[in-house]
Amino acid sequence: MPFYERGPVRIHYEEVGSGVPLLLIPGGGLNSSFQSWETASPFKPMERYQNDFRCICADLRNANPGQSTGPLEIDRPWDAYTDDQLGLMDHLGIQKFLVMGFCIGGPMIHNLIKRAGDRVVAAAMMQPSGFRPEQPDLFYQNNTKGWGPQLSAKRPEITPKMVHDFLTSMYTNRADFVFTVSRDFVRTIKTPLLIAPDDVPAHPYKVAMEVAHLAQNAEVTIYPWKDSQEHIDEVVEHARRFLKKHAPLAA
Repeated sequence: MPFYERGPVRIHYEEVGSGVPLLLIPGGGLNSSFQSWETASPFKPMERYQNDFRCICADLRNANPGQSTGPLEIDRPWDAYTDDQLGLMDHLGIQKFLVMGFCIGGPMIHNLIKRAGDRVVAAAMMQPSGFRPEQPDLFYQNNTKGWGPQLSAKRPEITPKMVHDFLTSMYTNRADFVFTVSRDFVRTIKTPLLIAPDDVPAHPYKVAMEVAHLAQNAEVTIYPWKDSQEHIDEVVEHARRFLKKHAPLAA
């Protein structure tokens, strides 16, 4: 199993296929990992797209089911994950790439575009997460229960207080829209976007559609799309066409 290492950070990643690079960000929140394709994804993109692209996927840093490890960067939580993603692309010698992100991958894609918009050729946001004002502490509570205790049990140097501070910095102090960027920033995005909206507590339909409305070059899949295998397959094919359309720009 290959690893990319940078200082105290060690990122486990896998590749399948060949051709234009497609960075895949699994869902599952802070437990985003290869296991998420089994537990938190409507389809498995590494299987569905391996004949079309060079599919690259990594366990998120400190995801409990995964093998990637590193410090909690409390003052820059989202940027730390972006560092890992861009660092992996650098490690693999990849300059420009496509990206598809599920759930937490939505905010991460926005941050990738903010940090390295010249490298992200096109992006597909599948069931993206976002802030829901009627449940303002949803992500803090979910991760306090489903991520932090398990991480502290494995890594005693990461205390519950550090987890609290990290989640507060990542979510509570950024409790608006998509957490990583502002609406004004999204208005400036020229990168082609494909948005496959969802509407569960962590994936608000309203936020996904607001991104689609604000961005300069966005298109939207059918909705709902996770209600049947036929609709899932339709969205898989829509995303394939979208990514292939823009792939030559990354070659």
